[in-house]
Amino acid sequence: MVALKPHRGTWAPADQPHTPIEAAHTLTWRDARRPGDWTPVQRHFRDGHTETWWTADARPGGYGPDSPCRPVVATTDPAGLPEKATWYLATSLPHPDASHAATGPHPPADLAGIVRLYSLRPWTEQSYKQVKDELGRADFQVRSDRAIRRHQTLVNRAFSFCRDQWFTPPGPLDTTAPDPCPDEEPERGTGPVPPAPTTLLAQGLTRHPLLAHPRHHPHPMVASPDGHRPTLRAPGPDRRGHHRTRH
Repeated sequence: MVALKPHRGTWAPADQPHTPIEAAHTLTWRDARRPGDWTPVQRHFRDGHTETWWTADARPGGYGPDSPCRPVVATTDPAGLPEKATWYLATSLPHPDASHAATGPHPPADLAGIVRLYSLRPWTEQSYKQVKDELGRADFQVRSDRAIRRHQTLVNRAFSFCRDQWFTPPGPLDTTAPDPCPDEEPERGTGPVPPAPTTLLAQGLTRHPLLAHPRHHPHPMVASPDGHRPTLRAPGPDRRGHHRTRH
């Protein structure tokens, strides 16, 4: 299902409408009690209010309800066809009475169903825009094609990993893991930095030698973003610049 430009014309005989808006003007309409070619559709919005829209099958340039590409018009005012409240659509969903409705690849749809489906488009586009901005897909206009594809691969993998961990319930902590911190603490600034507690990190090796699957690691690995437990800070030397003076 795609939106058509109202004044975008197509080939047609001289006595037939050439553009979607011309085809909409040829549909009969008198008033709400005598709608002619128009069918009322009740739209329900998230804030609770409803609106009555009017929709009809159009016939621009020889196309119509029986065509594989079916033109449809939906508007709040069939008489005025306001620019910001009128949709000109083309869909592959056949009319229920079309000859190919039973044999086509797509199920038939009435006018109310088409309006309902197209009403989801603004939500889908808004969600896609937010995801695109969050994943940084608008930050590589001057990069090479290879760099863009590599960037998207890394971003998609990171996003998939975080999403998988976010919706997966946490697993139990491994209480049998050995204590990674020795009993005797080395002199500050001279010994290696102790590793983080193993109860917060992944245990064992990944099943694949090159790419780790997010489900092959314990859930506490991402304890901070999954919202269940805060990630503890690993103990380490004091890095505020204090040094012991040797004599």
